[in-house]
Amino acid sequence: MAESSLVEIQIPQQKLFNRIQFPAVVGPSPSSVPFTLSLFIKTIQTQKPFIQSVLHKSGAVLFRGFPVNTASHFNDVVEAFGYEELPYVGGAAPRNNVVGRVYTANESPPDQKIHFHHEMAQVPEYPTKLFFFCEIEPKSGGETPIVLSHIVYERMKERYPEFVERLEEHGLIYTRILGEEDDPSSPIGRGWQSTFLTKDKFVAEQRAAKLGVRLQWLDNGGVKTVMGPIPAIKYDESRQRKIWFNSMVAAYTGWKDSRNVPEKAITFGDGKPLPGDIVHDCSRILDEESIAFPWQKGDVLLVDNLAVLHSRGSFNPPRRVLASLCK
Repeated sequence: MAESSLVEIQIPQQKLFNRIQFPAVVGPSPSSVPFTLSLFIKTIQTQKPFIQSVLHKSGAVLFRGFPVNTASHFNDVVEAFGYEELPYVGGAAPRNNVVGRVYTANESPPDQKIHFHHEMAQVPEYPTKLFFFCEIEPKSGGETPIVLSHIVYERMKERYPEFVERLEEHGLIYTRILGEEDDPSSPIGRGWQSTFLTKDKFVAEQRAAKLGVRLQWLDNGGVKTVMGPIPAIKYDESRQRKIWFNSMVAAYTGWKDSRNVPEKAITFGDGKPLPGDIVHDCSRILDEESIAFPWQKGDVLLVDNLAVLHSRGSFNPPRRVLASLCK
């Protein structure tokens, strides 16, 4: 009987960067026995070195053609990798726990685009790996575009060397006003109680302090959070290259709701405002270099959060994409 095995396959949306396909796409070998969920999980465990090498080379791996049908199945797949879970403390997106270590990806309305960002780049403790799972494929739109961070850094450094130099010197300050409760009408609508996993202001202050976040309580029960200065450019030790590790474009163009004004949400680390024309041009570069594939039911996407930024396109429901964060 043939053994179960994984092989790299191709989809039309991939791009080549330095002769490496982005993202890598992995499917069942044609010579494999038909995959069951338990066989897929066992194969992940036995072929993890192969998967790790593909992830390190490409930055993102799409698993397609495997029998992953429910949130519970997805949780089993995430567990099979053996990565430690990262609690979602300090993130901005409104999210609900579904099962185990699986959450909804973002509860914001479907007509809203979520701009490119590294997950939780605005706090010191961020996930190194992200999993996404398509439980219900979108009627239309709703892709999760991804882009290689070092490519963005290289293009920005070439076009705006002085701006990038200032970013490297000063970093960024992120400012966000949170209500008490979650606001699902906003892509950054997570209230302070779920952000810090408590209803106690003193406990919230303690947990914020551990993240390096300063809190200023407001009369309406909300709170102003100030994070930074925090580096906007990092060095990826494992790949030996600089990366564009920040949520600058997402904050400047998308942190908008009844409480927040995007232009005030992010500044240089010295408090000076960012040049809007450069931020918007960076957004164009992100779009130019990105790839977006239509989700198919059962798809699992593994993303190296240091190597890759991600976003979300607007969509026509139904769509259900779930996520899991790993240390």
